[in-house]
Amino acid sequence: MTSVPFRSWIPKNVSGWLWFWRQQALSCAFPWSLLGFLVLTRHLPAWIPRYDAMLVICVILQFVLYKAKWETDREVKVIASFHIIGLMLELEKTHLGCWSYPERCWLRIGNVPLFSGFLYASVSSYCCQAWRRLDLRLYRWPAHWKPIVLAAAIYANFFTEHLIGDMRWPLIAVLVVVFWKTRISYRLPSQRRRLPMVAGLLGLGFAIWIAENIGTRCGAWRYPYQEHGWQFVDFSKLTSWFLLVMITFLIVAELKRIPTKAVELSGIAEDKVPSGGMASSPGVAMS
Repeated sequence: MTSVPFRSWIPKNVSGWLWFWRQQALSCAFPWSLLGFLVLTRHLPAWIPRYDAMLVICVILQFVLYKAKWETDREVKVIASFHIIGLMLELEKTHLGCWSYPERCWLRIGNVPLFSGFLYASVSSYCCQAWRRLDLRLYRWPAHWKPIVLAAAIYANFFTEHLIGDMRWPLIAVLVVVFWKTRISYRLPSQRRRLPMVAGLLGLGFAIWIAENIGTRCGAWRYPYQEHGWQFVDFSKLTSWFLLVMITFLIVAELKRIPTKAVELSGIAEDKVPSGGMASSPGVAMS
């Protein structure tokens, strides 16, 4: 396997860093707006159901982002599909008592407020935005059937772990093996950089774990061990978020119709981006 020096993961100068984090911030427009309103709605008058207000806010946010052309038609469809995927998972987990939504709510299915699907949709929103803004390209992507089977197996495990045992660690091991050589290339103003896909998505999972601590701290939902006072979310949840991020990324990647042929890495760390253009590289560009 071709080694990937750590210095090739990150921007080479301050301007590159600033540009990179600006694009990250723009990609997080919907997730951070959602999190901010979760904090603010904690102070709503008692007669306004907080979760219903969040649903209205999320719908308005999506409408505004779409009309402002922040999100494309295709991205909105992807986000909507993840809203449904998330709601199905919420129904199962709240039924089993894995976590709960303690406040009253009118717009819900069972014990699940409808706004909760947007918590998962926000992850797909970030992936779509980052893909476009950073011009992500993938290298050494496995054959189509592998990501599809793995995404299905990970999602199924969230439903079957209480019946046949939790298979997350075997699944993580398989993911690491299958995607060990896969690289994500991203664009900077004057160059491209690349990093191992597994490491990048693990970092994203950690960021979501931090956001979840903020969400539970403001009482939006809670775990059984938080019933008598807030505590940090169990660090083991990081594996759950890593798997959820992996599902999201695999589905979004497959929707980009990535060719099955593996592509060799070749000097991508130093690829130059011509003024007003893109680097010429042996990778597969996703639009």
